Amino acid sequence: MAQFQRQGTFQETMEAISKARCDENDEQICVVRTPNFSNMARDYGCSSNEENTASDASYTSWIKKHPSALSMFDRMMTPAKGKRVVVFLDYDGTLSPIVEDPSRAFMSDSMRSVVREVARYFPTAIISGRSRDKVYEFVKLTSVYYAGSHGMDIMAPVPPLTTSDAKHQTRVVDEQGNEGMLFQPAKEFLPAIQEIITALEEKTKAIHGVVIENNRFCVSVHFRRVQEEDFCTLEEQVESVLKEYPRFHLTRGRKVLEIRPSIKWDKGHALDYILNTLGFGKCPDVVPLYIGDDRTDEDAFKVLQTKGQGYPIIVSSIPKETKASYSLRDPSEVMCFLMRLARWRRNSSSSRIVI
Repeated sequence: MAQFQRQGTFQETMEAISKARCDENDEQICVVRTPNFSNMARDYGCSSNEENTASDASYTSWIKKHPSALSMFDRMMTPAKGKRVVVFLDYDGTLSPIVEDPSRAFMSDSMRSVVREVARYFPTAIISGRSRDKVYEFVKLTSVYYAGSHGMDIMAPVPPLTTSDAKHQTRVVDEQGNEGMLFQPAKEFLPAIQEIITALEEKTKAIHGVVIENNRFCVSVHFRRVQEEDFCTLEEQVESVLKEYPRFHLTRGRKVLEIRPSIKWDKGHALDYILNTLGFGKCPDVVPLYIGDDRTDEDAFKVLQTKGQGYPIIVSSIPKETKASYSLRDPSEVMCFLMRLARWRRNSSSSRIVI
């Protein structure tokens, strides 16, 4: 629960930079020098077809609408000088590779060091569909805020004022004595979620490759390892369970079916909630950056689009419908972007020092 303290050293990040750095002469090239990223195409789920999409007409058209956040970095960040930048990050497919076994979606030490450095300079939150505790186990940083279950389980700062969501909030204190606010708008659904998990395990046990993940306030049914001919059966079984729980609904993600409580809450609401708890809810000088790769991140992109503030950035190496303004191809480019962001902040600070 130690999730409020901000700590980390520049030396740790420089060690990461020595392993993996962005070529400063060409902002679009990420020169990777760590074994963790040596087989990027394999580790990050990029097929040979995806690697060649740059020459494809549809991708060329798409990238014009959603240009690289690396190549556009200076244009994006110049207007942000003197403003409050807040960083929001998805986890799977953004900070870690997409892998067959969801329990092994580990974050590299290099990425962890870079996120730690970013969190030294900017309020940073990770918003994931996984349970908040699981994301914390992967990230292992006390200097960032965590929102799990698509924002239905948030550990954030104590808001400056009482909000309309007070009935879902609980003040907590971590091991270091730091006070925070636990926000859980779907807590009443926990008993039903446990029943759903039990029913799913029973009904899908004969289908090879199914992984049912308890994300505390939602349930993920991963089918990445399920044979194609078994998928229809799996979908039927999941829907049969859902029929018994009318207060829940089914959503679809990347090789995953998710059962979620039918409440008006998503990653976009989580973004707004965290901005409010930080005191930036109505601040005209805040610049939120949201980086994510999943369909559920579109809710956060839409919030930024509606606000007319900040930059929604999609992580994708293939064309897809999105409300994002900019793009990054994969987690390696996410790391490069975050490294540039930290360097931009250091340079901005240095330029104000009078000798």
